Amino acid sequence: MKRTVPLILAFISGIVMVIAFFCREGSLAENLSQEFLIWSSIIGGFSLLLGCASIVRVQWKHVSQQKSGWGFSVVTLAAVLISGLPGVFAVSWSPLFGRGTGSIYDWIFVYISTPMSGTMFGILAFYIASAAYRAFRARSAEATLLLITASLVMLWRIPMGEAFLGTISSHLVDFVNTYIMLGINLAVQRGIIIGAALGAASMSLRILLGIERTYMGRG
Repeated sequence: MKRTVPLILAFISGIVMVIAFFCREGSLAENLSQEFLIWSSIIGGFSLLLGCASIVRVQWKHVSQQKSGWGFSVVTLAAVLISGLPGVFAVSWSPLFGRGTGSIYDWIFVYISTPMSGTMFGILAFYIASAAYRAFRARSAEATLLLITASLVMLWRIPMGEAFLGTISSHLVDFVNTYIMLGINLAVQRGIIIGAALGAASMSLRILLGIERTYMGRG
């Protein structure tokens, strides 16, 4: 029963969603699909709550046992409590609660989370640049083509590079935009998207037929 019931539920839910895609609005299948989407949002909310509880339990275990690096666990617990609780409490209790402008949650998001995200992406940009330097070496014809294309695109994405390309030829910027970005790049992106869609369709079919069971644990 532990495996049969989830398989039946997954099959029924998947079939209803597929049928609803081809039915008109207001039909039974479409109404059922909307109901399933609501339930998926509810289950997702409880999953997030379970994840928060799991983080608190694991980090508190590290702190209580004073394992290696338990100081980071203290910071994690403090961050979860300080950022999570004010967003849960009702605004009627205090203007500092809730997620509105001027609340504790808003202050943390604007002055802590956003700058930290910018810093992380800034560091990631330097990492990507160093990785690109190691990868873009003209060791073969394909690598040379990749190097030239990547250099043109990177120059095209910044104002200084665009001005530099304009000094070489007034049509070079339009060439990069038209033939590389809207031509070759877009064609490759569509190929990747089509391949990913076919992979998602095949995986969905495997789940519907009960062949893929990894979502229930060990298949």
